[in-house]
Amino acid sequence: MAAPYKPLLDLDTAVAPPRWALLERHLLQTQAQACRDFFAKYFDPRSGHLLCVPRWGGDDGPDDAAENQLNWTMLHALGGPADILDMFRVGFEGHIDQYTKARTIDVPMARDGMYYKEFPVSLDWFHHGEGLSSYLLYGLSDPYDANYERRFRRWASMYDGTDPFAPNYDRKHRIIRSMFNGSRGPLMRKATGLDWAGDPIEIEGRFGPGHGERTFGEMLAHFEQYTDIVGDCPLNLEATHLGLVAYMITGEQQYRNWVIEYVDAWMQRTDDNGGIIPSNIGLDGTIGGAADGNWWGGCYGWGFTVTVPQTGEKANRPACYSRAHYGFGHGLLLTGDTSYVDTWRGVLDKVNENAREEGGRTVYPYMHGADGWYDFRPQPFSPGAHDVWYWSQRDSDRQRLTGDKWVQFLEGDNPLYPEAELDRSLAQVRDRMSRMAADDTAPDTRLSDDMNSINPAVTESLVRLMLGGIPVGRSAHTLHCRLRYFDPETRRAGLPPDVATLVDAMSDDEVRVQLVNLDPVRERHIVIQGGAYGEHRMGSVAVEDGVKVDVPGDGSAFTVRLAPGAGSRLTISQKRFSRQPTFTFPWDR
Repeated sequence: MAAPYKPLLDLDTAVAPPRWALLERHLLQTQAQACRDFFAKYFDPRSGHLLCVPRWGGDDGPDDAAENQLNWTMLHALGGPADILDMFRVGFEGHIDQYTKARTIDVPMARDGMYYKEFPVSLDWFHHGEGLSSYLLYGLSDPYDANYERRFRRWASMYDGTDPFAPNYDRKHRIIRSMFNGSRGPLMRKATGLDWAGDPIEIEGRFGPGHGERTFGEMLAHFEQYTDIVGDCPLNLEATHLGLVAYMITGEQQYRNWVIEYVDAWMQRTDDNGGIIPSNIGLDGTIGGAADGNWWGGCYGWGFTVTVPQTGEKANRPACYSRAHYGFGHGLLLTGDTSYVDTWRGVLDKVNENAREEGGRTVYPYMHGADGWYDFRPQPFSPGAHDVWYWSQRDSDRQRLTGDKWVQFLEGDNPLYPEAELDRSLAQVRDRMSRMAADDTAPDTRLSDDMNSINPAVTESLVRLMLGGIPVGRSAHTLHCRLRYFDPETRRAGLPPDVATLVDAMSDDEVRVQLVNLDPVRERHIVIQGGAYGEHRMGSVAVEDGVKVDVPGDGSAFTVRLAPGAGSRLTISQKRFSRQPTFTFPWDR
């Protein structure tokens, strides 16, 4: 983008400050201060270590420790103060150091460190993804960090078959060989409760584990049935985010090629399984090959129903389909090929075809086992339905989202939504800070996940309203949004000071956004980019006063000058998913 300071548009119409704009800026500032207080209480500022008892496992392991800074990178990328990113760096570097030094005694895989090569030694991607969620988005704010490139080159090589010392990937069969995988490679045996739960630990009178366990025996029992991990599973699609980030940093094709290769393999398996994604792939590449031929088998599979040790009740935990669709979103982002969306839409439709009538109403299945479909519910099967609509922008996909308040707002039916959402987010911050003030635990009585629920970075409403995007949270997917912003004067990501934005309408080929400069004295310049990674090509920009101009160059970004106290609404045409995604800032492209 040439001359980032030269505005394409000069907006000088004065507007009264809208309440949503004041709330938006207040929420950015309030969260920032709350994060400072949170960091001061729960982190060692010298080492960056989390002040807790570091443990291995699926209950309170390294991923939960990293989640205590969930959304911090997103907060900065939206326009939060620079010190938010500084604190995140200290915390994440400290996290890697703390969990590299932390060692298990009884759990074999982590006896030489829970992290190796700065990455978890071997666990499932439900947990890997949660721990990496904020760092995967760090490139939105600082893609030029040499550590960032170095790490993602290394981590991607652990999964694309090029690191012989981490043989997670079988290129011949296009599979990740186990649900347990990481920097020390795949675990090629049945998992034990100990592998999942970590070393024995004192509980009663000291800790309060998140799943309600009263003894270490109950922690082991929680994972007693989590044994069948050999073979590939849909959760492993989250690993493609490593290759995607490496590609968006470097532009090197081998990373892109692997992501497409692996996602395409899952598309083929879904098609071969009658349109429903299977939850286990054998080491020979066959559907159900490591689960006695059952497509629904395996840990976290379609038929994964376990016993809760505290109550003896049955619980369904089919994580196989809760996040797999994000992998298909990676394929869409890299290719613009809507068949990836079609595949997941097809999964939803195929499952719902098995609905039945009960007591005069239609119910829909969510599980499948040896006796067929079960866990019937009144609501249609819909994991990923919101993403399918967002990616396609089809009215038929929107019909799955009846009652969604954000969608109603975008269609003009819920005008009070922005203020209500921002008020709700501010209330969340207040509640979390109140709970933090009441927390009188000592570091040696804290587990790594104890503070997750009071982390004050709550960016969900801001992502929807400011960017027209889908909040990421702990799900480890890429940021899908229609617009993103940069400050050309400070050369950083995020809104300039005093500027507020509101995406209030979108369709397949247009997005509409309100811009406001709340400063009555100083003008502001803002760079507007098409998509989180420049993936949406912008054609024309129409101002509500009738002015219409074409976006020059590659159509990835343009600059607007906002006079003091000025504001306006822009309607921007877009050809979505038509450019290769990149972390590179607009003025460096």
